[in-house]
Amino acid sequence: MHHHFFSFIRCFAALFLVLSSQLAFAISPFVVEDIRVEGLQRVEAGTVFASLPVRVGDTYSDDTAAASIKSLFGLGLFSDVRISVQGSVLLVSVAERPTVAEVTFSGTKEFDKDVLVKALKEVGLSEGRPFDKSLSDKAEQELKRQYINRSMYAAEIITTVTPVERNRVNLSFAVSEGETAKIKSIKIIGNKAFSESTLLDLFDSDAGGWLSWYTKSDRYARTKLNSDVETLRAYYTSRGFVEFSVDSTQVAISPNKQDISITINVTEGERYVVSKVSLEGNFLEKEAQFQSLVAIRVGESYNGMDVSQTTKAFTDFYANFGYAFARVEAQTKIDRSTNRVEVTLKSDPSRRVYVRRINIAGNDTTRDEVVRREFRQMESAWYDGDKIRGSRIRIDRLGYFKDVSVETAEVPGFPDQADLQVTVVEKPTGSLSLGAGFSSADGLGLSLGFKQDNAFGSGNSMGVEVNTSKLNTTYVLSTTDPYFTQDGVSRSLDLYYRTTRPYADVNSYALRNVGTSARFGIPFSESDTIYLGAGYDQTTIVRGTFLPPAYELFTSDFGGDTASAIPLTVGWGRDSRDSGLVPSSGRLLRTNAEWSVGGELTYVRGTAQVQQFFPVNKRVTLAFNGELNLGTPTNGKVYPLFKNYYSGGIGSVRGFEPGSLTTALQRSQLAVATGGNKKMTFNSEVLSPLPGGGNDRTLRMFAFFDAGGIYGPDEDISLGDLRSSVGVGISWISPVGPLRLAYAKPLTSFDGDKMQSLQFTIGTTF
Repeated sequence: MHHHFFSFIRCFAALFLVLSSQLAFAISPFVVEDIRVEGLQRVEAGTVFASLPVRVGDTYSDDTAAASIKSLFGLGLFSDVRISVQGSVLLVSVAERPTVAEVTFSGTKEFDKDVLVKALKEVGLSEGRPFDKSLSDKAEQELKRQYINRSMYAAEIITTVTPVERNRVNLSFAVSEGETAKIKSIKIIGNKAFSESTLLDLFDSDAGGWLSWYTKSDRYARTKLNSDVETLRAYYTSRGFVEFSVDSTQVAISPNKQDISITINVTEGERYVVSKVSLEGNFLEKEAQFQSLVAIRVGESYNGMDVSQTTKAFTDFYANFGYAFARVEAQTKIDRSTNRVEVTLKSDPSRRVYVRRINIAGNDTTRDEVVRREFRQMESAWYDGDKIRGSRIRIDRLGYFKDVSVETAEVPGFPDQADLQVTVVEKPTGSLSLGAGFSSADGLGLSLGFKQDNAFGSGNSMGVEVNTSKLNTTYVLSTTDPYFTQDGVSRSLDLYYRTTRPYADVNSYALRNVGTSARFGIPFSESDTIYLGAGYDQTTIVRGTFLPPAYELFTSDFGGDTASAIPLTVGWGRDSRDSGLVPSSGRLLRTNAEWSVGGELTYVRGTAQVQQFFPVNKRVTLAFNGELNLGTPTNGKVYPLFKNYYSGGIGSVRGFEPGSLTTALQRSQLAVATGGNKKMTFNSEVLSPLPGGGNDRTLRMFAFFDAGGIYGPDEDISLGDLRSSVGVGISWISPVGPLRLAYAKPLTSFDGDKMQSLQFTIGTTF
């Protein structure tokens, strides 16, 4: 009843204004001698004069009056506009719309308020902007949309508009969020060839599990469901079901808006075998090269993934020559009597384009240049698909972003141009640790650790480590500038002071290590980098109780407790992994050599490492790591004990205490582990998402097999001297870095080995 009454009042008022305007306009034309404006508070008079279609000296008429009112209302700044005539003077009277003084929220727990403020700004509502009732209605709808996207259908929003001085208003949005709606069931109807459980395992959406609080897989989102449906379609078409179709997708929500039921109706059709593959269209006189890209196999079941792989390979190949908008269509001709299908690949390269502009979004902290300098595709250059794909991989390898995507957009009106939209999702790249402790033996100890891989969004990394306890004193400062020069030469600097006591006794012996180093990385290709460096390192044995005989022997050989070295380093690295954070394919190769050319310690030592990743399927990854370390003395001296390699623990052989593995000589003498100058390590892992975790790759479980050994100067590397272990673990890409928890059981061990079944570390891959 009230609704109809107010509708009648509004219609009557509109009719009255029209009639009164027509009466006001019914005047004889005259020449305007002056224009005056009344009612302005914040709007500049110049804004009004600039919008009026009439000037002093112009002839004023009914048409001019109508155009003037329309123009002023079109500014969106006024709630009322009136024009009257006093002799030859125009009097423009306006009533300004109130402006938004403040926007506040209450009851918002699901969203950070900055997110909501940004969402409202996109619909035109923000502090300082003109306000009207329709705008607040849009704001309410936008807020509800934000909550619906989070499956919070019960959210209620009440808007309060409070007038304040100077024709302003305060807006307050009171939100009652309610409970999150969750998927209670997903059903697939019409499937015959595959069980429902098999098909539902493909989905990112599910009816909830023990990890749903983390993965939020039981929260409904239309985009996620659409993705699941496409995954279902791909599963069928990759197994010969050419005519598979999703007939309907029904989403039902309970009356209390808490439970969601999803029903997907499908028609499988028959399985088909490919009988012929042909090419049709313009192939830039490179038909043989395109033919080599065809992954569709005649005589085998039709595979939609092979078809998609082929069409993508074609468009990517076209893009390498500047044809960014090439169209490749796979047409099928079905023979239902024989269950065979012919595939015709019709291609049109369209037009060659160059990149007008590269736009970057999502880098709220990271500077544009940090992303842009990884791009090999230049603005105003011909579009090169290979360079663009390589650029996306380089940005992803930085490790600063959870996700990196690059999209190509046409430029309206310019068919030979394209824009690239780079969208990144940032992740925390720093870690901070603080600690304090007091004991009668150690006194007051303070520890501080800080590591930031993308300091202040600059792309530089810096780290500080401080520990002031009596047993272990540490001061370390390190920094890396990946673009020390514009050509991409990196520079790393380290300055350190460490005192370590292996035993919890202030009277025990200690090792003091002081030094500095500088290293430069010179890129020779997109995946190859050469490293050159130099440093100064001094080690002092602080004598005390429990000093091992090996250290006594070493000091007698060198004639003192302090020995220094001036090492020169050279290294090479090649990285072709698809991701620096959670790789699923590709290879990492590293070699490094260190040669001490001065000081009391003269030696050569080197490391070679290879990591290989194989994608078993969308969810499972097989990973291998192999590493060999060798060191030898020079100038006829013994190999320095301080430069020994250690093995045991995460990063080498899990299930054994870190650094506890002994050489054959150390075992025969019942000596403590002081490392060796030779080390060999092998690791293998199978990684997959946790059960109940869907396809989330940030939280995964793994099973592993490790093997490794440590060898002394007079010992040969022997496979019979390897320790080995098997186990399982959990890997989590957390805000403070990669966390790993592993439970291991040794398979091969020796008497005296120190076992440690449960191990935990931050920031390592294996």
